[in-house]
Amino acid sequence: MRRCVSAEERLLITLRFLATGNSFSSLHFEFRMGTSTIAGIVQATCATIWLRLRASILPQPTRQQWLQIAHGFLDGAQFPNCIGALDGKHIRVKKPPNSGSRFYNYKQYFSVVLLALVDTNYRFVIVDIGAYGSSADARIFRASRMSRWLERNQLDIPQPAPLPGSAGPPAPFVIVGDEGFALSPHLMRLFPRRGLDDKKHNFNYRLSRARRFVECAFMILSSKWRVFLSAIQACVVLHNFIRMYEATQDEDALAFPAPDQGEPSQLGRAGSAGLRELFCDFFCLASWFFSFSFPASFP
Repeated sequence: MRRCVSAEERLLITLRFLATGNSFSSLHFEFRMGTSTIAGIVQATCATIWLRLRASILPQPTRQQWLQIAHGFLDGAQFPNCIGALDGKHIRVKKPPNSGSRFYNYKQYFSVVLLALVDTNYRFVIVDIGAYGSSADARIFRASRMSRWLERNQLDIPQPAPLPGSAGPPAPFVIVGDEGFALSPHLMRLFPRRGLDDKKHNFNYRLSRARRFVECAFMILSSKWRVFLSAIQACVVLHNFIRMYEATQDEDALAFPAPDQGEPSQLGRAGSAGLRELFCDFFCLASWFFSFSFPASFP
């Protein structure tokens, strides 16, 4: 009988495929196995990685872990009461049969969207995978499990707390996102660029500093794992695994600049706008709390 493929060989083949993005035909010559055998191994191993490591590497945070994430954003980005940076990444795919234009995005290729919430260690906290590439970030977030959990208070997020050194009312813990998301009680976004005063200008700078972590996490993910077709879930778990056990310093993130500003499209509801003004006033009045202010060259 033919010798079976060992678990070590299966993992080696899968990691080689994920890290290089080589085709199954190329791996056929490297490992001297049939292309159909390699395809089956990669698919089965990716599913096993997700099922076995998801609970330990990508667990739902507890209240204490949310507070640790918020502390990281206060130290690393000088943004208080922040529990994550949110963004979506388009993953190129082959056009699924009979899908029409649902997967065709504004960048003019077919994709699915990886929507991720990231902490200051560039680790994924919550992910939502598989939305149509034609959908906008705000629509994807609104339809995601993450949004439903936030609305139903099912994420064990800490109760509102006063901003550091502030005597104002308690502020809720929030997520920061770019102009592609709608303003909400749980999500802060930029002010429009037109007619900004110094107070709003400062807020935009602080929020962009906090939001850069999700951009860097996507770039680290893409540079480490060069394939994103059917293996997105396994790559997310492996990315967190490496950040937990190998990435002890931040040299890999220093090469990634902070993202540029864009033109926002929505202002959100009045209550959410009032919450944003609360953070805006805090950054203006509590400048003593931070050792620096936004640079004059900031857009």
